[in-house]
Amino acid sequence: MIRISGLSKLFEGKRNVAALKCVDLTIEQGELVSIVGPSGSGKSTLLNMIGGLDRPTSGDIEIDGENLRGIPDSQLTRIRRDKVGFIFQFFNLLPTLTCLENVSIPLHLRGWNRKKIDDRAKELLNLVKLGGRMDHHPDELSGGERQRVAIARALSVYPPILLADEPTGNLDSNTTQEILNLIRSLNEDLNATVIMVTHDRGVAESCKRTIGIRDGLVVEDSRR
Repeated sequence: MIRISGLSKLFEGKRNVAALKCVDLTIEQGELVSIVGPSGSGKSTLLNMIGGLDRPTSGDIEIDGENLRGIPDSQLTRIRRDKVGFIFQFFNLLPTLTCLENVSIPLHLRGWNRKKIDDRAKELLNLVKLGGRMDHHPDELSGGERQRVAIARALSVYPPILLADEPTGNLDSNTTQEILNLIRSLNEDLNATVIMVTHDRGVAESCKRTIGIRDGLVVEDSRR
């Protein structure tokens, strides 16, 4: 599903920073992977590269056989829209929209008709056990409920890849476990490839594979 070879990223400025240094990785369809490392190690940079949110300085990233290197922005946007779902630490929900409307946003971008959009958004909110909160706004929800809405939105088109950047970073321990259970069930039930950045070793150990990043290099690649 994901093949990375010789991936490097250099941020230029007053002091050049090599965020990634010639990384090689292969992640197969259906894997549940954590990426761990200290702050500034390059783990979020790697996630952004896989998701097409940033471009590498050198090297190749293939997503389902498509090489992201040098492709036009329009094609990169299509790959992100159709193949990748993003889950963020700070939820990134629009506060003026209801849960149903937040989940519907990616579907509007695909040009679906209103009934199809509503049916799909309701299906997803039921999937993450928020069927009774569809008309609530984000400020009426707990942190765990907001993250569930964000996960439902990420699943809007059942993307084959889910990328999660510190998805439990703002949650207490009980809610963290609930979200991890949900992510694991989505990985198993939908055969989605899940890649999760975390600084928490306990969260990382809930995944079947852990990739450790330090100073832009892969220093660990272990499976359970």
